Amino acid sequence: MNNFAKTLEFNMIIDMLCELAMSERAKAKLSKLMPYLSEVECRQKMKETTDAKRILESLGTPPLATMVELEKILELCSKGAMLIPEQLVLVGQFLVSCRRMKSYLKKAEALDTEVAYYGGSINDLSGLYEEIDRSIRNGQVDDSASPKLRDIRRKMESTAGQVRIKLESLLRSKKEWFTDSYVSTRNGHYVLPVKKEYRSQITGTVIDTSTTGGTYFIEPAVVQKLQNELSLLQIEEENEIRKILYTLTALVDEQIPVIKLDMDAMEVLDIVFSKAKLSAQMKAIPVKVNVNRKIIIKGGRHPLLNQTTCVPLDFEIGAGINGVIITGPNTGGKTVALKTTGLLSMMAQSGLHVPAAQGSEFCMNNLVLCDIGDGQSISENLSTFSSHINNIINILEGATHESLVLLDELGSGTDPAEGMGIAISIIEELKSKNCLFLATTHYPEIKEYARKADKLVNARMAFDKESLQPLYKLEIGEAGESCALYIAKRLGFPKHLLKIAHQHAYQQHNSNISKPGTGVDQALCMNILKDTGDNFNTKGTGDNCNTKDTGEKYNTELSRTADYAQNDKPVSIIQREKEAPRPNRSARFTIGDSVMVYPRRDIGIVYQTANEKGEIGVQIKDKKTLISHKRLKLHVPASELYPPDYDFSIVFDTVANRKARRKMEKGHNPDLIIRSDN
Repeated sequence: MNNFAKTLEFNMIIDMLCELAMSERAKAKLSKLMPYLSEVECRQKMKETTDAKRILESLGTPPLATMVELEKILELCSKGAMLIPEQLVLVGQFLVSCRRMKSYLKKAEALDTEVAYYGGSINDLSGLYEEIDRSIRNGQVDDSASPKLRDIRRKMESTAGQVRIKLESLLRSKKEWFTDSYVSTRNGHYVLPVKKEYRSQITGTVIDTSTTGGTYFIEPAVVQKLQNELSLLQIEEENEIRKILYTLTALVDEQIPVIKLDMDAMEVLDIVFSKAKLSAQMKAIPVKVNVNRKIIIKGGRHPLLNQTTCVPLDFEIGAGINGVIITGPNTGGKTVALKTTGLLSMMAQSGLHVPAAQGSEFCMNNLVLCDIGDGQSISENLSTFSSHINNIINILEGATHESLVLLDELGSGTDPAEGMGIAISIIEELKSKNCLFLATTHYPEIKEYARKADKLVNARMAFDKESLQPLYKLEIGEAGESCALYIAKRLGFPKHLLKIAHQHAYQQHNSNISKPGTGVDQALCMNILKDTGDNFNTKGTGDNCNTKDTGEKYNTELSRTADYAQNDKPVSIIQREKEAPRPNRSARFTIGDSVMVYPRRDIGIVYQTANEKGEIGVQIKDKKTLISHKRLKLHVPASELYPPDYDFSIVFDTVANRKARRKMEKGHNPDLIIRSDN
């Protein structure tokens, strides 16, 4: 099983199937189950599952065989070995299961299902079963196995009775000689437990002694003749038992080809009914499989989630739409939507029923490729971004027009501007391959790109703002917002920190400039930060974030159509992409700018412009350091934070340094020192 299947947790579905199977042979086959590449084969397997489920629901659990060690037993048979009673019992149990399964499927023929006619391939070996059942009882060869064995055992019982009578008579007459008042057996001999001091009083053979040496177990001479007769009878019994076992082994050996055919039939039935049991367990249904590159999910449920709490997923792709860009809150269930789509697609293509509603439909895929999770690895020295890129390179190399591609947090883990560019380039490549793909992102530029590009559509995940629980409800056609400040507020984030976060995120005091992604969240956050910072008053559970107080709807279209401000001139995304050459990014930072430092997203203030290496001096929590401009994102320009002639030494210099500078301005003083952190 490849890593993509494990990422989508298809391996857990396989584990569930294996647990429902009865035989190890069926478990081994099911463990290798993967999506079929033939539409005809896929539909045939889906119908088998449907037929088996119908039988299961009508007639109950089928009497399938476990077939424990049956292959090993047949192999011993073919090599001329003698089967022991326990092994013959296992063969008998299998034959009983075959007979019961044949009867079970005979009843199922009334349901007019093809699976019911598998019973015709099961052979009736009642004669062999009856012979085993007559000869072996309770794991031993029974007296009824042969007349000679019955006669031998009757003689053995009579002789043993005579030995006991004589020994018990001796025990009663000389109680003081013995440590116990009953007859014992040692090494197949009837003996008396004689005290050490009386051993000379009993004529006979010492068979054994106690661990302390205080007791001798003696076979008295008076019973030695009877004991010898008993020993001879035991040898006769042993020989007759071996003869019977060899005869039964030969009967099994004669039927090995037929038994193997029955084993194959039971294995197939075990696999089919395991799929049916899984369908019943998941409350799944058969779905249509097509080659038209179209997926329709109605009421789809991730089979590994709690079915009583999750809200079913409705989703559709195809019919001119090749890609869906999903946005919304971090807790909104975007990743679950991706995994649900991928996992249900693999299940349907593997001939399994799918936990969804009627009308669901899945297309055949040559590959289901995905990049989900951060994939960080200390041992392999892989960062989140490196892992994503490695996966995506492999995905782009393998994807064709018949593939389904799922990408989570596209372009994340690196500089936002460059990550956005890489994300759009990946989407362009997937579009050119004409494959179906879903991608999640937070980049507003990608939302705008998807809105304008052909064969793409935006979608958003709704979530309950009261409980902060994902609803797994995908709304096609609209881009979502992160609502990060809303979530932080509901989770108890301090109010004064929320105000600072809002100021840096939206620069609300500069209303003339429209920033990307500030439509809904900015309006919503401004509403709660007024005066005392009351809670967000919202209605509904979608991402439009409508305010209850004013009834005013802040539509996400605000963020889609907003132009980006550059050099005090509004420039659209498309216009900006056409501009060349692109200005040096390191030169756009000036002293006093508030910047965000990636990957930790720390907030700092620029104290030194770019050097020849493109490094910017940034002060973070009173610590000054040089950071590559590629790791910085402008949050609030200095012009919006400070007056035109502001003295930045107040921010960046210590009190001692400022005093020293003022004294130096008045005249030279060799004792004064100005210390720098650079």
